[in-house]
Amino acid sequence: MNKQADLSPNLTHWQERVDMAAAFRWTARLNMHEAVANHFSLAVNEDGTRFLMNPNQVHFARVKASGLLLLDANDPKTMQRPDAPDPTAWGLHGSIHRLCPHARCVMHVHSIHATVLACLADSTLPPIDQNTATFYNRHVVDSDFGGLAFEDEGARCALMLTDPKVKAMIMGNHGVLVIGDSVADTFNRLYYFERAAETYIRALQTGRKLRVLSDEVAEKTAQELEEYPDQADRHLAELKAILDDEGSNYAT
Repeated sequence: MNKQADLSPNLTHWQERVDMAAAFRWTARLNMHEAVANHFSLAVNEDGTRFLMNPNQVHFARVKASGLLLLDANDPKTMQRPDAPDPTAWGLHGSIHRLCPHARCVMHVHSIHATVLACLADSTLPPIDQNTATFYNRHVVDSDFGGLAFEDEGARCALMLTDPKVKAMIMGNHGVLVIGDSVADTFNRLYYFERAAETYIRALQTGRKLRVLSDEVAEKTAQELEEYPDQADRHLAELKAILDDEGSNYAT
């Protein structure tokens, strides 16, 4: 993407910006976004406190690499900037990047099936197939929804992600949040979480008894998927290739 990068010589973290923009575009294509709400962020310094995030009130389908905000989780004047982020995005993502340095990338959506799961009295995701097993012992359920994710609510949520093994938070009465090591890793996890939630919801709709995997098989499957080579990177690379073939301006 050198020709696109040359258009914005003063922007830093260009490849990270391109990856993020592609993830936004594909999330919109999968209808996992919600109007001009929902946010993704990516840490770009060692301690995770400086991060890229989508600009306020811009539709995922129009996000460009050059338009992403570069924010500092420790800057108290962030919300006074002329290009200030959405206050709930700042509250949630800023808190996570401030308190959970291992959460390099954070993606939060109100996708349909994940949100249905978040509305059940028991929002845990049982391992009934390969995709649901991916999240066995690797997700946490927040059952204390306290309204919009301004800073106090964001900090409360961040404290539930301090265990590096936890990669997804089912936000009760709200949606889902996933974290990862990179854009590719996190987007791949977000994609499979929505698939897993859909499988579970559709299985419940049959009204028939579920065939739940044993703890041993579920954990073995989760570990095997964690160690599966290069899938997340290849997934994102293929999505960017499709966007490029279509002449998308995401990487500008």
